[in-house]
Amino acid sequence: MDHVDHILIVDDDREIRELVSSYLAKNGLRTTVCANGRQMRSFLDANTVDLIVLDVMMPGDDGIVLCRELRSSKHKATPVIMLTARNDEIDRILGLEIGADDYLSKPFA
Repeated sequence: MDHVDHILIVDDDREIRELVSSYLAKNGLRTTVCANGRQMRSFLDANTVDLIVLDVMMPGDDGIVLCRELRSSKHKATPVIMLTARNDEIDRILGLEIGADDYLSKPFA
């Protein structure tokens, strides 16, 4: 059986989760969506993924906290793309310094 890349999308905004998931699925990728850090942790306890798309600004544990956590877990080698409405250069630098592999600002086309 051929490997299909599996992408985990973590965002508290249902519309963003559905938009990103739909786009990726239409391009042949397998997706799983989580609305918060608790759901992400639960999913990753039992699964592995090829990429995590992680929103920065979420209630509870935000994307910065979650990315730091990922980098000290069994998923430390999994690429992370931070997805955020914050466009300041300092926010981008912080995201990359804590271990994100890339940083994508909302809105996007």
